Amino acid sequence: MTKKNRFSRRHFLLSGLAVSLPALAKEEFANLIFTPLHQPVSATPTTVVTTSSSAQRINTRKLVMIDPGHGGKDPGAIGESGEEEKHVVLDIAHNLRRLFEHHPHIEVRLTREDDHFIPLYQRVEIAHQHNADMFLSIHADGFPKPQAHGASVYALSTRGASSTMARYLSQRENAADDYADISVQTKDAQLQRVLFDLVQNQTIKSSLDLCRHMIGHLRTVHTMHSYHPEQAAFVVLKSPSIPSALIETSFITNPQEEHLLGTPQFRMNIAKAIAGGIESYFS
Repeated sequence: MTKKNRFSRRHFLLSGLAVSLPALAKEEFANLIFTPLHQPVSATPTTVVTTSSSAQRINTRKLVMIDPGHGGKDPGAIGESGEEEKHVVLDIAHNLRRLFEHHPHIEVRLTREDDHFIPLYQRVEIAHQHNADMFLSIHADGFPKPQAHGASVYALSTRGASSTMARYLSQRENAADDYADISVQTKDAQLQRVLFDLVQNQTIKSSLDLCRHMIGHLRTVHTMHSYHPEQAAFVVLKSPSIPSALIETSFITNPQEEHLLGTPQFRMNIAKAIAGGIESYFS
């Protein structure tokens, strides 16, 4: 076989693989079942939306899955005055959904509607069940030194963290599954089967583009801890086919920023900035 023929055959195979992998990834996630220790307060976030139901949406309508971090028995980071991350980010998520309530082209849904715990992998699964076009996980940083401040936006990295802070925060956020039973934690082996480089690398590129849009809008309402997208191995960002970003809105362990996060106006300002990033990404 000539070199030219070998190249043509390889190119053909890769082209076919590129077309089929997103479907395989979604099928794999459709078969995954996650079991939290306790049943959630509301069954709404885990309701399965079938592909046929999702197909009824207008073709130009985009679905954004907003994931308020932590919840239930996992409070997330706690500020000096007792403000809990899980409540702050849930309120921001509700604000976001209200902002898009009458939007003609974008629909927002939440992984959790109220204060209950959802394992990390199940949050990814919910996005796939709803056939989401974007996944955003909302958080409020915690760090041992109270001087740390500002917002930052993260995409997945499969090759290590982009900074010491990124590594610290990803380890801290990934520890949320310490609240889950072993049946959830062992799903990593199943997840890895669908993280094919051909699809994952393209998804990460799209996620980094999404991060840049978010930073461009967040910087207009708040100080940035980092003005460029950071990357780390956040479990909740491991969708093989959905552009995903994790937004750390502020450091709740910083007294000044804890005060800001406690005000309805700041929470709405953050929601509006994220909404701007969503619209600019899709446009």
